[in-house]
Amino acid sequence: MQQDKQRLAAFIKGKKVAFIGAGVSHKTLIGQFCAMGAKVTLCDKKQLADFGDYADTLNQLGVALSLGEDYLNGLLAGQDIIMRTPGFEYYTPALQAAKAAGSLVTSEMELFFEYCPCEITAVTGSDGKTTTTSLIAAMFEAAGRTVHLGGNIGRALLPILDQIDPADEAVVELSSFQLISMRRSPKVAVVTNVTPNHLDHHKDMQEYVDAKRNILLWQDETCRAVLGYENEITRGMQADCKGTQCWFTRLRETDNGAFLRQDGMLCMAENGTVTPILHKDEIKLRGVHNIENLLAACAAVWGRVPVEAMASVGSSFTGVEHRIEPVRLLDGVQWYNDSIASSPTRTIAGLRSFDQKIIIIAGGYDKKIPYEPLAPEILAHVKVLVLMGQTGPKIEAAVRACPGFAESGLIIEHAKDMAEAVQLARKNAKPGDVVSLSPASASFDLYPNFEVRGRHFKELVNAL
Repeated sequence: MQQDKQRLAAFIKGKKVAFIGAGVSHKTLIGQFCAMGAKVTLCDKKQLADFGDYADTLNQLGVALSLGEDYLNGLLAGQDIIMRTPGFEYYTPALQAAKAAGSLVTSEMELFFEYCPCEITAVTGSDGKTTTTSLIAAMFEAAGRTVHLGGNIGRALLPILDQIDPADEAVVELSSFQLISMRRSPKVAVVTNVTPNHLDHHKDMQEYVDAKRNILLWQDETCRAVLGYENEITRGMQADCKGTQCWFTRLRETDNGAFLRQDGMLCMAENGTVTPILHKDEIKLRGVHNIENLLAACAAVWGRVPVEAMASVGSSFTGVEHRIEPVRLLDGVQWYNDSIASSPTRTIAGLRSFDQKIIIIAGGYDKKIPYEPLAPEILAHVKVLVLMGQTGPKIEAAVRACPGFAESGLIIEHAKDMAEAVQLARKNAKPGDVVSLSPASASFDLYPNFEVRGRHFKELVNAL
């Protein structure tokens, strides 16, 4: 609300504030911070000419500029506050030097947690974050609440602080890059699972795990934590919980949390009472992993949303773009876009969603994570493997070294880019087959993000 925006303005006024990068949210905040009386510096690797019309805006706002190869020098100019983006690594020496010199290193999301007037529900994990976050938001909306969706999805929420009422709900997805420096936790925290990921950016697996744990460490006894029971790391995070804690699991019944009962009912157990929510056959989302996402969402909103609203969302929610998204049925072949599958665990979940062997397009940017766990799943669920990108050879090596490869009948093809990969998949597909883009790798060798990769794939498929 307005008083929260005023509190933020009082904090910002007169401060020297450096923004690292001028992405969409930072462009909005730079204007707002200037209006609040901050002395703003923009630090960006780009040159002024690369900003186009926004260069005029920067000039009109009186923003100081630290651009080009030495752009990080602007961080060391006695800044009071440094606003980093999630993509800018927290432990970068220049950033840590500025912090040691007295600068407050923060971000749009960290300040939002500080000043948000309503309760925040946040989701993190290696897999299932976006779908679980979207389900939670949909459940609140089905219950008639005003929802503000942000973090890794939706829009930046700090710029709209004055539009948020205390009775609203903020629902956010948080990555390890956002969480690594967080010093506040949400009212309700969900951790779906933690598996090796982003090891090209984190020092090691422990740093990645610790970043995820940050979603819990600042909670108190009034807060709630929902943890995936079937993942050893998230199960161990129970020790970090200070308030109410419950599980979600599809593989066993629990007396504390959301679970899939043997008769196929999704249920919630609390204080000795088991409440059925809906049957798994009513769920529109494809794949057993989405049963887990739905269980996590139900546990997160339990007690704040009627069971009827949860069931309504579970039986009508059809998914999020790039997540086993149906693209086209062509010549009897069904094509799917699962570009979100940027790690082996995500690809495994996608493969298990089909009751037949399928054709997949895999490979991409190398995040330095192992592919050996993926190999037996490929042999069990894939008939044709079309490989591309930096990780193509690593995936092939893991598959060929896997017991059972010789007798599996798996066909392996190689493509130089997505266009060739789509053509090779089409060449190998027969009526009744399924083709899925399920890369098990990040996109950064060829695309800026998985969304651009997925949309290019869809364009190519729809042009066939």
